[in-house]
Amino acid sequence: MSAWPDTGFEDPPLDFTPPPAEDERERLMRLRLIRSRRVGPATYLRLMAEHGRAEAALAALPEIARAAGIEDYAPCPEAVAAAELRAATRARARMLCLGDPSYPKSLAGVADAPPVLWAIGRAELLQRPAIALVGTRNASALGARMARRLARDLGAAGYVVVSGLARGIDAIAHDAALESGTVAVHAGGVDVVYPPENTELAARIAQSGLRLSEMPFGLQPTGRHFPRRNRIVSGLSQAVIVVEAAARSGSLITAKAALDQGREVMAVPGHPLDSRASGGNILLRDGATLVRGAEDVLEALGAPRVEAAVRPVPVAAPAQAPVRPLPAGGLEGLILARLGATPLDEDQLIREVGRPSREVAQALAVLEMAGRIARGPGGTVALA
Repeated sequence: MSAWPDTGFEDPPLDFTPPPAEDERERLMRLRLIRSRRVGPATYLRLMAEHGRAEAALAALPEIARAAGIEDYAPCPEAVAAAELRAATRARARMLCLGDPSYPKSLAGVADAPPVLWAIGRAELLQRPAIALVGTRNASALGARMARRLARDLGAAGYVVVSGLARGIDAIAHDAALESGTVAVHAGGVDVVYPPENTELAARIAQSGLRLSEMPFGLQPTGRHFPRRNRIVSGLSQAVIVVEAAARSGSLITAKAALDQGREVMAVPGHPLDSRASGGNILLRDGATLVRGAEDVLEALGAPRVEAAVRPVPVAAPAQAPVRPLPAGGLEGLILARLGATPLDEDQLIREVGRPSREVAQALAVLEMAGRIARGPGGTVALA
């Protein structure tokens, strides 16, 4: 049985955005929907596109789960979502739903935009143009100086500086841009500061900048959460600047996400014998814009210098039930045969299996619910 019964709804448009969540009940239901087991951003959007409201989508989930081989499926309990809302109230966090006017427009346009964001601080910063500054946790003295200068100069030119609250380049960029505006994207819950050494910095960002996360309150980050954070960092920004990064680093994952999202990728050059510069130098070799200062960034973006809007401001996932293995044949089997550990673009997968996009989307929903595939940043899929 199809995971998407024929309801007369044609292919959900790839640029579909849910309508604003106009009442508290709908907001609670949207939080329940995205917190439900095996529901990621892509499945969330298709459910909302077909059913219109989150409560109707939640009601449809058990039947979809049965088609994926999951018996006795139950969506996220209402009490769990309500408890998260109470935790948000205690933390003075604001809930931003995809489709709301307050949701960042730049991020809303990416393929796997988070359906729900938690924000602590100045949410209005999300409506200003932004540039991401990322780099190594073990910054050199020159790298730290460059990151600080770029953050201050770009802030003075009217840009919000976005980064991931990591030690090193991230923390330096946040600190330098506090007065002009900075957004720190958490890998875990918005109330969880990682690394702990940035606790004092995070408190200052909550006062004069913004802290942001798609994750549930209290979630401690693990390795798989950081790439998801990185695609938010790049999605919020017009460009991603890599200051210092090793050849295999999270900063290059952010740069890859930026390319997938159609953002500009830029890098500060470094000495060829310094391993901290190898990632940035690779990006430059492959066509990234070379950055010597904020002027290079502004020129590449075609952006005139503007007055910065600086204003003082007062002060784990639920256990998964065992599932019945899916049959090896049919479209699901064909998809599984094409996938591996390396993420594959969904568009490429559709071309390889030679079936209509709607059929492939339905099969992917079944496979995701069954835990056989994992969605990645930029509309990619891989074997789970």
